[in-house]
Amino acid sequence: MTEGTTEESTIGPFHKEVLVVTLTILALVTVTAFETMAVSTAMPNVARDLGFVRTYGFAFSVLMTTQLIGIVLAGVWADRSGPIPGTFAGQVLLGGGSALCGFADSSALFLLGRGLTGLGGGLLVVMMYIIAGRVYTDAVRPTLFVYISAAWILPSLIGPPMSAFLTTHFSWRWVFWIVVLPVSITLASMAYASRHVERLQLHAGESNRDHAAHVKAAWAGVLIALSAGAVQYGIDDLHLEMSAKTVVGGIGAVGLLVTAPLLVPRGTWTVRRGLPSVILSRSLLTGSFFGGVSFLPLFLHGQRGASLQLAGLAIAVGSLGWAVGAYIQGRDRFAHDRHRLIALGGALLAVGLASLAVIAAANFKGGLGVLSLILCGLGMGLGVTTTTVLALELSSVADHGETSSALQLSDVLGSVLGIALATALFAAHHVPKQDNPLFGVIFALMAAIAALVVVSGQRSST
Repeated sequence: MTEGTTEESTIGPFHKEVLVVTLTILALVTVTAFETMAVSTAMPNVARDLGFVRTYGFAFSVLMTTQLIGIVLAGVWADRSGPIPGTFAGQVLLGGGSALCGFADSSALFLLGRGLTGLGGGLLVVMMYIIAGRVYTDAVRPTLFVYISAAWILPSLIGPPMSAFLTTHFSWRWVFWIVVLPVSITLASMAYASRHVERLQLHAGESNRDHAAHVKAAWAGVLIALSAGAVQYGIDDLHLEMSAKTVVGGIGAVGLLVTAPLLVPRGTWTVRRGLPSVILSRSLLTGSFFGGVSFLPLFLHGQRGASLQLAGLAIAVGSLGWAVGAYIQGRDRFAHDRHRLIALGGALLAVGLASLAVIAAANFKGGLGVLSLILCGLGMGLGVTTTTVLALELSSVADHGETSSALQLSDVLGSVLGIALATALFAAHHVPKQDNPLFGVIFALMAAIAALVVVSGQRSST
């Protein structure tokens, strides 16, 4: 079977030839989604018990910082050895990091566990995209990513309520321990599916990067992670005064400016048309979304006094909107207008975040935010899913490892910087039970960042 044949184009995600690979990918996504949704709900209690409420966003951004290392190493590793070894390593790190978080009795040990979890997640997400690029055709991938987005629905519905129940009636530690069992199951599933991946790599090709390029990418990945870590250290328990910590944070910011361009397509930061604008759009989308929504449970539970169950339900609502957006982008009618979907996604996200800002600043009832969260999720489903599909379409098969790595690096780097900015604002101005205006500023700033996607999305076409 060769690329472009009629027979190949009819192989959908659940065709018998690729069924076991598809089910394994969806299982991995489901586990990762459950970990994300459940942890987000439990985090206010974790921060209170381990004493890092002021630097609440640090627990999220540390995970994303180590994801940067995993993402860059994944692209290099996949180019040299294929996607299977990194997939196994990612699962082991994900499960081990979650277990360590559950046993943590200090913020330092907890953050170490989050770092291991992030490293594993970084490896996994790139390897899954590479598998998708090699095993499935261009015509099938949009449908596959619809199912991948749909795999978030069940964890979104059961993850937050289960997390709230475990945290309220037992301990938040069980939220992390419960992740270990399904990771063990997916390890066994991947061991079986790996043989099919090797056999079905219809589009496998030699990487365009030589050994020197691999070494350069690996070192750049380490440097960008260290720079991101320095930024996180600089904002930890931030006060509006000059100190050694703020100097380190400034050096980290300079490091990001120097190293980030080495790991994304040339022209990304100047909004060059095509793939560079796709990568930039992804970074802006994730930065604004996670910079705002990561603080939503703290806003609802810590500021408004809502239950953890209600805070978790709010997150679930946004995820359902995400799934709907992903479904819409998978329709064949949008195959030639994907850049417009990215721009529309940015606009919807900006409107959703702006309305959350009004709700927070004006102290409106939290229930009014349901529509806002639906808009945010819908915008991310349209925008983020489309950037994945379009990035692979605009890249040669030999470049899929490099493109997937760049896509995920921009994804996580945007999230790190968005959460870092929100964390810095919160740490500097936090006043317990009096943070409505502060949350309004955070949501409004993220809305302004999301609005930039209207421009970069329009330039994502070739």
